Amino acid sequence: MTPEALAELVRTRSAGRTRMIVALAGPPGAGKSTISAALMNHIPDARVVPMDGFHYDDAVLHARGLRSRKGAPETFDVEGLLVLMSRLRAGGEVAIPIFDRDLELSRAAADVVTDADRVLIVEGNWLLLDQGRWPALAPFFDLTVWLEVPEATLVDRLMLRWTGHGKTPQEARDWINGNDLPNIRHSLAQSRAADVTVSAG
Repeated sequence: MTPEALAELVRTRSAGRTRMIVALAGPPGAGKSTISAALMNHIPDARVVPMDGFHYDDAVLHARGLRSRKGAPETFDVEGLLVLMSRLRAGGEVAIPIFDRDLELSRAAADVVTDADRVLIVEGNWLLLDQGRWPALAPFFDLTVWLEVPEATLVDRLMLRWTGHGKTPQEARDWINGNDLPNIRHSLAQSRAADVTVSAG
């Protein structure tokens, strides 16, 4: 399925609903933010809710010996995400956290979802992970989408991301090999099948 066809599917399925929640999942570098932005352009009453807002702070990760694994499932506050999903399903005004890549930290209450946002696109690496507490997210999603991208393309995109954020090419390669590639392979091996697969390569 193409991104355009996905937008049409979401528009069709959301017709007449008070709220529709879409899980947009995929490995690091799959283009979740890009596809989310495209969906918002096609669906006027859509709003993106990034899972990355639930990153633990670097100080917490350091204290737990997880700083080098930032982005892995255990480096997210999944319980906090579950609480947020419950509030989003209930409706009303809900503040959401946003991860700031320039500052490398989450900003609490950085955006607000209201009842005018009928379609919520929740995007993140681990939304379909079939381990730990992550499967408890499943009942909140009306549609699940997986972004399929070749591994070599993911690596190329991540090189551009990390060098764009100030890493040297060698630092970027080291981070990808030690962190991103294990996360990519873990998400591919341990995620549940989605309702829809989108080729985003």
